[in-house]
Amino acid sequence: MTVHADIQELERRIQETRPFVDAVVAEVGKVIVGQDYLIERLLVALLADGHVLLEGVPGLAKTMAVRTLAATLDTGFQRIQFTPDLLPADVIGTMIYNERDGGFTVKKGPIFSNLILADEINRAPAKVQSALLEAMQERQVTIGEETFNLDDPFLVLATQNPIEQEGTYPLPEAQLDRFMLKLKIDYPNHDEELEILRRMTRGKIPEASTIASPADVARAREVVYDLYVDEKIEQYIVDLVLATRNPEEYGLRELATLIEYGASPRATIYLTLAGKALAFLRGRGYVTPDDVRAIGMDVFRHRVIVTYEAEAEEITPEQIVRRVFDAIEVP
Repeated sequence: MTVHADIQELERRIQETRPFVDAVVAEVGKVIVGQDYLIERLLVALLADGHVLLEGVPGLAKTMAVRTLAATLDTGFQRIQFTPDLLPADVIGTMIYNERDGGFTVKKGPIFSNLILADEINRAPAKVQSALLEAMQERQVTIGEETFNLDDPFLVLATQNPIEQEGTYPLPEAQLDRFMLKLKIDYPNHDEELEILRRMTRGKIPEASTIASPADVARAREVVYDLYVDEKIEQYIVDLVLATRNPEEYGLRELATLIEYGASPRATIYLTLAGKALAFLRGRGYVTPDDVRAIGMDVFRHRVIVTYEAEAEEITPEQIVRRVFDAIEVP
């Protein structure tokens, strides 16, 4: 079978499996005004089986968007409010002593669900944030001497306040790297703000209905994983990642003193998977450079760690990532 025929078959499968996505978008739109970028990226993460970190000031519907998405899916949902006094056991669970038989039993924590909303994750200290590491990467949790597998799908959708705000703890690099995407959420525009006013001040807040199942998500994921990625696109993705590690080799000598650490191999994997999921949402059986560029900032912004020199010059990771994307030739 030729590549062209394969792509036609993939696009036929996309048309069969994606109606539930359109229905989810419509249902979420009953509650959330605007935020098209946020909703699309949440669906990318759902289809590519990756975790998401949402950053923005309070009041931008980050929590509501995640809760509404969960309401449209027939899956478990748990919201964990991260606070300075939270303990790891409050997240993953603990061993409880049973006085009757003198033994210990496992009490599972809220992490044992499908969609986990880790609200204001950077309000809790590092030991609590680190409690999520095993769950996010291995899809399992160890309590005492027992290891428990987590249900599928399992997604951590975390919100955080900008780190400049008082009472926040920066996430460790090891945990940041486990998030497929980091999204920066901005204020709504004038028309959206007006619609929010009208929709949310009439006494009854709209609610989303359950319209999709885990089986719908699983079928769509199978198609996403099969999407075609040309070798030139693969080379392009690898060049983008390597340019953040060895900028001199890509004609970006001026970035060498600004980057402390470049993107990890997870960036290569996640950029490919996220590009596939975005192509799926756009109804194509193949990934284009535009897909890679559209999702690239969300994959890279939390993986490029800047030096003290860059911080002194007020150069952000986003600025560095843009320079990398501008410098690498598009196939």
